[in-house]
Amino acid sequence: MGLVERLWAAGEMPFRDGLYRSDDTGVEVHVDGPGAYHPDAGQPIPFRLGEPLDVAEAIEEDGVTEAYPAFESPLPDGAGRVSGGGSGMGNIGYLARLDADRSFRWVLVMFHSNPFVGVRHEGATAVFTNDWGNRLALDLTRPALARGVVPKGSSRPRDPRRDP
Repeated sequence: MGLVERLWAAGEMPFRDGLYRSDDTGVEVHVDGPGAYHPDAGQPIPFRLGEPLDVAEAIEEDGVTEAYPAFESPLPDGAGRVSGGGSGMGNIGYLARLDADRSFRWVLVMFHSNPFVGVRHEGATAVFTNDWGNRLALDLTRPALARGVVPKGSSRPRDPRRDP
């Protein structure tokens, strides 16, 4: 069991914006806070993935925080579940992907997203809603959100430290 998976099992997650996978690889996450959209609730949350993230360094520098789940929902195809909630000061949100047996796949931590309180599914896209009514749509088949992604022309799993 890796570092991030152990944190998740203990009800914790890294305290830096990022996508953290069960194999202890990660990617920077850039998200604008919903405060920029208040009082216009229901707006999309600007979101993008960045460069590979050194997971151990992120945890050493910024520590960890508790994960407070607000919901867990099965995926329409039965392949697993998604979970979401918040942490700490009320501005932190997280989304997590679990396998069908509820084993940890990844957690997406966002310092300025606000807690997530629900999800609806549109095919392979999960549309999450935060406590301000703003939405974040994620295509769950997106390669960055898949475990064990194999780079083109390679038989080894993708390592974001070597395969940005």
